[in-house]
Amino acid sequence: MSSTAEAGAATDPVSAALEAGHSDPAARAGRATIAAPAPSPDAPSTAALDPAHLGDIEGALGHIRLDDADSRRTVKRRLLTFLAIVGPGLIVMVGDNDAGGVATYAQAGQNYGNSLLWVLLLLIPVLIVNQEMVVRLGAVTGVGHAKLIFERFGRFWGAFSVGDLFLLNFLTIVTEFIGVSLALAYFGVSKYVAVPVAAVLLVAIALSGSFRRWERSMLAFIAASLVLVPLLLLSHPHYASAGYHLVVPGIQGGVSSDAILLIIAVVGTTVAPWQLFFQQSNVIDKRITPRFIGYERADTVMGSLVVVLGATAIMMVADFAARGSGTVGHFTDALGVANLLGGHNRVLGALFAIVLLDASVIGAAAVTLATSYTFGDVFGIKHSLHRKFRDAKKFYASYTALVVLAAAVVMIPGAPLGLITTSVQALAGLLLPSASVFLLLLCNDKAVLGPWVNARWLNILAAVIIAVLLVLSGVLVITTLFTGIDTTLVAIWLGAAMAVALLVAALGLRITRRRRGAPAPADTSERATWRMPPVAVLKPVAWSSGTKLGMSAMRGYLVIAAVLLIVKAVQLGSH
Repeated sequence: MSSTAEAGAATDPVSAALEAGHSDPAARAGRATIAAPAPSPDAPSTAALDPAHLGDIEGALGHIRLDDADSRRTVKRRLLTFLAIVGPGLIVMVGDNDAGGVATYAQAGQNYGNSLLWVLLLLIPVLIVNQEMVVRLGAVTGVGHAKLIFERFGRFWGAFSVGDLFLLNFLTIVTEFIGVSLALAYFGVSKYVAVPVAAVLLVAIALSGSFRRWERSMLAFIAASLVLVPLLLLSHPHYASAGYHLVVPGIQGGVSSDAILLIIAVVGTTVAPWQLFFQQSNVIDKRITPRFIGYERADTVMGSLVVVLGATAIMMVADFAARGSGTVGHFTDALGVANLLGGHNRVLGALFAIVLLDASVIGAAAVTLATSYTFGDVFGIKHSLHRKFRDAKKFYASYTALVVLAAAVVMIPGAPLGLITTSVQALAGLLLPSASVFLLLLCNDKAVLGPWVNARWLNILAAVIIAVLLVLSGVLVITTLFTGIDTTLVAIWLGAAMAVALLVAALGLRITRRRRGAPAPADTSERATWRMPPVAVLKPVAWSSGTKLGMSAMRGYLVIAAVLLIVKAVQLGSH
């Protein structure tokens, strides 16, 4: 299937030149080279750091030639363009329903029935807001998330942000191989066979030297995840109960620190920091430019709905698995849920194991690629799936090393695999506010996004989301330190304190604007041709003393929270 680009914003020679850039030397043989006119001296320059990120869009479901200036906008053309763009948003979302996600949702369903489904519904706007911001950053700047943080906020904050990401991503990849081992254990396959085979498969997919082949492989695995549909239908779900708990918040058995930990884990596995880095870099690698932002937003919204529907199905299936078995509140791991389902019907257990295996492979591929993209950003090396191995050895070597090391950890006899799985998801939830703050700062940086900066309503919504995440982590910290304290009361007091803090911050900003004069609204008419200048020529952001203090306080708090999370996870693991 092929698709041609809508002209819209790119019919002028300058914009066409910027989007065409250089023909990728790794482009498919036989495809015509784009001959772009030289930009005028005063034309904005592209910020892309790797020539492989410029050229035709070669998606799994279509191809867009960036020298095509056809301005017709028929329904068929829009559909073909959307199919060619689909990929980054869908993959990042479905990849988030990975092995850790399946385990976390299954634990919620087994221990709390359908009562935590409301959490998933609330996460839809969080997913869309966060990922839409990185879509804009990727398409407009042509620079990866990690590179922007380093260049705009300096090495100190860049090292903290990327250091967190590398550690968390590595542990997440470990959980993906744990998922592979558990899934195939259901069929009697030893982890010493299952894990190496999965590792070889993951490396082979990435080292194909073709973005299109990699994306097609991912979409094939996503299609396989539809096995969730018959699994749910055969599990005799309580639809009325599920519908009620989707819209009415509550926790079966009452609020407790264990329940709060699980809610944070659900948040962390559904909205993980690696997603920000992955989608921004994948949008760049797919060569998506601002004129296709609308399509990529639709791709992201579709992915958000798919991930929440999948998580809902897993919770409902796990609720059915535990029903009448006496195992409510006694979750062990995803294999335990597969065995419970197998007790009802052997086919159900096999379908759940297939869902877990498929989720593990998709998650491992996405998280590993996100880490390798970041590695390329930080160390300034070629990092594109359009390049062959010989042309990007360090990029592919980093990918392979991550896969091999993570697989090796899982095969260590006696490794606390269950503890790792539980801790990683909650750790992601704790670190998400920090990642979201950097994202919010970048999306309000006019030097980076120009007329594409956040609207005020989006900043307000993002601030509320970050505040809620901080309240959840605060409840976990306090209830871990003081085990006998009333968890509900803590949540109410922290929520009230955060609301007051948001109100004070809003009033402070309003007073500052009055003194300095309201900033001129962004001229959105410039969006068609505006691109971020080369990142190296931008002056680093100068933070005020108040901003530095606030960021340092949040950083210190999150470090303490992470330590206490480990304490809590060890306590649960020793029960």
